[in-house]
Amino acid sequence: MKIHLSATPTEEMNGAGNLMDFLDEPFPDVGTYEDFHTIDWLREKSRDTDRHRKITSKSKESIWELIKSLLDAWSGWVVMLLIGLLSGTLAGVIDLAVDWMTDLKEGVCLSAFWYSHEQCCWTSNETTFDDRDKCPQWQKWAELMTGHTEGAGVYVLNYFLYILWALLFSFLAVSLVRVFAPYACGSGIPEIKTILSGFIIRGYLGKWTLLIKTVTLVLAVSSGLSLGKEGPLVHVACCCGNLFCSLFSKYSKNEGKRREVLSAAAAAGVSVAFGAPIGGVLFSLEEVSYYFPLKTLWRSFFAALVAAFTLRSINPFGNSRLVLFYVEYHTPWYMAELVPFILLGVFGGLWGTLFIRANIAWCRRRKTTQLGKYPVLEVIAVTGITAVLAYPNPYTRRSTSELISELFNDCGSLESSQLCDYINNPNMSRPVDDIPDRPAGPGVYNALWQLALALIFKIVITIFTFGMKIPSGLFIPSMAVGAIAGRIVGIAVEQMAYHHHDWIIFKNWCRPGADCVTPGLYAMVGAAACLGGVTRMTVSLVVIMFELTGGLEYIVPLMAAAVTSKWVADAFGKEGIYESHIQLNGYPYLDVRDEFTHRTLATDVMRPRRNDPPLAVLTQDTTTVEDVETLIKDTDYNGFPVVVSRESERLIGFVQRRDLTLAIKNARQKQDGVVSSSVVYFTEDAPQLPASNPQPLKLRRILNLSPFTVTDHTPMETVVDIFRKLGLRQCLVTRSGRLLGIITKKDVLRHMAQMMNQDPESIMFN
Repeated sequence: MKIHLSATPTEEMNGAGNLMDFLDEPFPDVGTYEDFHTIDWLREKSRDTDRHRKITSKSKESIWELIKSLLDAWSGWVVMLLIGLLSGTLAGVIDLAVDWMTDLKEGVCLSAFWYSHEQCCWTSNETTFDDRDKCPQWQKWAELMTGHTEGAGVYVLNYFLYILWALLFSFLAVSLVRVFAPYACGSGIPEIKTILSGFIIRGYLGKWTLLIKTVTLVLAVSSGLSLGKEGPLVHVACCCGNLFCSLFSKYSKNEGKRREVLSAAAAAGVSVAFGAPIGGVLFSLEEVSYYFPLKTLWRSFFAALVAAFTLRSINPFGNSRLVLFYVEYHTPWYMAELVPFILLGVFGGLWGTLFIRANIAWCRRRKTTQLGKYPVLEVIAVTGITAVLAYPNPYTRRSTSELISELFNDCGSLESSQLCDYINNPNMSRPVDDIPDRPAGPGVYNALWQLALALIFKIVITIFTFGMKIPSGLFIPSMAVGAIAGRIVGIAVEQMAYHHHDWIIFKNWCRPGADCVTPGLYAMVGAAACLGGVTRMTVSLVVIMFELTGGLEYIVPLMAAAVTSKWVADAFGKEGIYESHIQLNGYPYLDVRDEFTHRTLATDVMRPRRNDPPLAVLTQDTTTVEDVETLIKDTDYNGFPVVVSRESERLIGFVQRRDLTLAIKNARQKQDGVVSSSVVYFTEDAPQLPASNPQPLKLRRILNLSPFTVTDHTPMETVVDIFRKLGLRQCLVTRSGRLLGIITKKDVLRHMAQMMNQDPESIMFN
């Protein structure tokens, strides 16, 4: 079988040329990447442009080709529709399952065991409004077993069974993750960020990961651990995106295009997690995406819209809302309240800093000591401690989403919560939604110390929970910490305003008998501040929070708290929790927000260094197949520069290791006469050889003729910018056309770590 020797000038000018038709039949896997390697964004973009050009030119030939080109154009929207439908459905199923299994720890519905506590009492005819949580159909485990509802023995039995269920759920979750899908643990957002920046982690977005993550997420959240389902829902949505990419060759064969789909899938994930489609698009843009063209913005918006619509159709919470903690407030806020709002922002920033440092220290300890070898034991120990400490306190016993819902709530006249146990004025006759500030009753004071204990418990236990080998999100625990702190501050301000309405700060806006302060609003601002402190989100965070509450007039307090928490947290360290975990795992992630201000040059970073062996290169017409195979065997480089000769060192191009291996393997199988002594040619035309010489091997087609080059005196600041903005894998260093060395993405990251006095060896992957 003969090799194509000719190549048209236009193809040569395209750098890599058309990689696929190196032989008469394109051989598989050329132009693909190995696991734990970085993609070449420029090469992927150029391949997609070639593909698009080919489809456009063919579409003029026949009606069938025109239909194919229209289908190709529409495939992006079809993928978005499918992602939205599947991620919305999965989110609804997860919400319903979590609701049921959380209640299963405390009791069971006798009329239909698949009903949660709330659903069970909805269907009962004997439920009264005042005792809407009590109905004969719902029985706690101790009542079912002993027939008694009160007493120490009943409490102890319920306590014991609560712990037992929690341990069972968490044991199932960690076992399933360990056996079937090790990648299903954690929140997934650090890895998604790394994958979207061009890194390849095979299996991270696979079918097994999707299935196991969905099941174990329900188990982990139901076990009562201090974790949320919001972060992992982004991972679940990206798995859906990856699944549907495989249906269309446009996305399955181009890693750059695939990442556009995954960016939109991340938006759909946040859309269903918080019921915030616009917040989801902004989250994808601000927090996870690396490359976000305008086309992806529209598609993300469409995917988020479909996902939110699907979840709304399922209506998992029965309140026609997409989230459990949707609230509406009726009173305006006043200028003087900005002071406590900003103080909550400061608290959020300090909590974010404390959490990141403590959690990273604990995760590093897990990685470097024996602790990391016993993930199941660790999960069971943390679950046991959480359940033992959580049960006695009603605010930590319930699910974190329900806790946040209660803290956000405005106290209406029909509320039965302890937090709404105010002393009413018997002469009060006002509309239901405009209750004046009242003195706190014993229930409120009781709730306050329980909330203070819950706050300490949540702050400590979340540090040890995030990063274990089970799906664990961080949004909900962070919001819970902020909401508890905010509610405590809100009640304090409310009582000060009631008892000291003649003070100068309250005089202007708080008359006796008026509804001045909404403690629920403080809880919401606190939640935003703490979430901002941990993740360093700003714009998307504010939009998510106001989509949650449906109140545009509270956007200023939310902005004030979010910005303050970011400033305070940034004063102690620029990295949010996700960037810190990326660093901890040694992923090759070049953060767009990092500034490089050191005055080093390309020559200081390039390899080979002064005492290193010379650079491994191929020559254009004197290297044999055996030489190439030996070079591949003896080195682990991802590619090799091709030069005119070893004496001149004048650069011709760059060839990828994987393409070289596949080309030689394919040629040996399909082309007669290719032996170890065959000369490999990267030139336009192979010279006429005597008949006695072995058949030459021409590999011009897999040679990238336009590799990115810089001179040895280029400032590293510029080089770092080029790597960031063009998504390069490597860049060659030349002087007057002579090859001097090479800089890879790993070299850049190691140099940046060195300049910041960090361990350069922590960057582990290529």
